[in-house]
Amino acid sequence: MFEVKVTKKDEHLQIKWNLSKIEIPLSDITEVQYDDTYSGEEKSALRFGYPYGNTDRVVIHTSSETYIIYTSIGGLKEKILSFMK
Repeated sequence: MFEVKVTKKDEHLQIKWNLSKIEIPLSDITEVQYDDTYSGEEKSALRFGYPYGNTDRVVIHTSSETYIIYTSIGGLKEKILSFMK
């Protein structure tokens, strides 16, 4: 099982998981928050990671999409917020 990797590349947030890679412009991100539900409240969200066996669900809202990252890496929300500064 591979962990989701979140990095900053130029002015984009890059999310890699298994064979998937997506880049989100940092300027499009409107909100980053934790979600306490098991599968995430937003049913149409794009999901990265395995929902079971992970402690955190980080939700990224943009002007057009919602992304949910299932992870056990602590501080991921804060890391994403630091990329936006």
